[in-house]
Amino acid sequence: MNKTEWPATVEALMAAQHELAAAGPEPWRPAAGPLVGGCFAAFPKGYAGPGAAGDPVWAGAAVYQRRRRVCHATTSDTAGSPYRPGLLALRVGPVLDAVVRLLPRWPDVLLVDATGRDHPRRAGLAVQLGAMLDLPTVGVTHRLLLAEGEWPRDERGATSPVTLAGDVVAYWLRTRQGRRPVAVHAGWRTDPDVAVRVVSACAKHRTPTPLREARRLARAARAGAL
Repeated sequence: MNKTEWPATVEALMAAQHELAAAGPEPWRPAAGPLVGGCFAAFPKGYAGPGAAGDPVWAGAAVYQRRRRVCHATTSDTAGSPYRPGLLALRVGPVLDAVVRLLPRWPDVLLVDATGRDHPRRAGLAVQLGAMLDLPTVGVTHRLLLAEGEWPRDERGATSPVTLAGDVVAYWLRTRQGRRPVAVHAGWRTDPDVAVRVVSACAKHRTPTPLREARRLARAARAGAL
């Protein structure tokens, strides 16, 4: 798929989100030692606020098998819109799509810095990017969009459910003792339990390693270091 196939208007995006929320793709279950990828979009240093269409954006992606980096990619583009809650795909969907497609070896599952079912239409960017790429996805964020849930106990590996309208859509996961937990979201072809298993297995730091490396790569590309 190319850039023009992503929804380019609010109306088109919302219609696509409703369609994705109603979809029933085959659930994905990880085999032993899956290839886990991460992708991340970075904006100019010092960036604050919702931004605007045309803002420069750099994207990084990395694939790991256990603790070994298998491959990586970077690219750049311009944002399609300002940031608006629930409409992140308009801003960075195409550039994240592009950087994943540049990977010489695709992951079995992709970690995305975005929500999944914690969304007003139950189809955040983690869901949509997975559908566009035909890849299972997991969202990893530092805060929630609409859902609610108490933090887990302060112990590495502890979890607590995150619910929206009575449904468990994510878990808080304590990846390091003494640090804030991360929210791990069900995405495309994944459920919250599978999402937590994937992230727990690659969370050496607070942010899981493939996503942490994708962030580093995006910021290095922004700095002209790659």
